[in-house]
Amino acid sequence: MEPSKSAGRLASLIQKAIHDHKLTQTEWNAILALADKDGHVDREEQALLRELHKLIESGAVERVP
Repeated sequence: MEPSKSAGRLASLIQKAIHDHKLTQTEWNAILALADKDGHVDREEQALLRELHKLIESGAVERVP
């Protein structure tokens, strides 16, 4: 199965969070909505979400209100 068209946009949203080391609830909601927009989270999107989760767990990206 080929990556969804939203994977590139998802990567951009995640890169912003990585760049400023902060992830707001609004950004988190936008990331999840975009990943699920087509009703399927493909492998590329899963990998991006896993990487973001690892960064949050390590403290490199902070979840903020």
